[in-house]
Amino acid sequence: MIDPSDILLTGRVAVVTGGGTGIGRGVAAGLAAFGAKVAIWERNPESCHDAAESSGALGVTTDVRDSGQVDAALQRTISELGVPTILVNNAGGTFSSPLLETSENGWDALYRANLRHVLLCTQRVARELVAAGLPGSIMAVTSIEGVRAAPGYAAYAAAKAGVVNYTKTAALELARHAIRVNAIAPDITMTEGLAQLAGQTATPSVGAVVPWGRAGDVDEIASTAVFLASGMSTYITGQTIHVDGGTHAAGGWFRDPVTGEYRLGPA
Repeated sequence: MIDPSDILLTGRVAVVTGGGTGIGRGVAAGLAAFGAKVAIWERNPESCHDAAESSGALGVTTDVRDSGQVDAALQRTISELGVPTILVNNAGGTFSSPLLETSENGWDALYRANLRHVLLCTQRVARELVAAGLPGSIMAVTSIEGVRAAPGYAAYAAAKAGVVNYTKTAALELARHAIRVNAIAPDITMTEGLAQLAGQTATPSVGAVVPWGRAGDVDEIASTAVFLASGMSTYITGQTIHVDGGTHAAGGWFRDPVTGEYRLGPA
């Protein structure tokens, strides 16, 4: 039978990449609140320190795009906390890069920021789990842009789509080791990065775009991560869970701000 304690993460070790701000910081705090010993791998020393201090986590200044730094961060985490059985690949970022103007360097930068580290961190943590004979839960934060067109952000969307498919394949390869692999796909979530991006791009009102009528909160992403890390989700693997207030389901339908009725596209 289901037991309320199944949601607890007491004594387990979790790693959250890009945990210094935004969704990553919220996920780190959420995992810690449910009992996990958390390591935050974040390349910005100041935000890494602040986030770790606020949630009682181990802060490890790490650029997860670099394999050597990932290896060093993992060894320090194991040394100070133990083998991580929870991994949240949250690090990422974007910038506008129209198709006809995207440079090779820009493409590579977006790939490294959003997809390369998912391989590096997943592979390194999974190797430790297999060697120790431990089950685990690995997650990646992708985006709704990984499953729909994103004009002006093709390179970012391609990387996020890669995360979605990598999740499926990794889930199959690691299933025999009792390691689950899933992805979380937010849409409009109020973070520092989104606030900055919103200042550069005109967007329709949130109420028209999101069926739920508001932007998401980082804690709602964190709640999903806690669930996927816990014993409440032991039969879920290879899935991308859209935590987006219904925008993925809407598939282009908008709510008319005057009538409240749905229509295809804004007026």
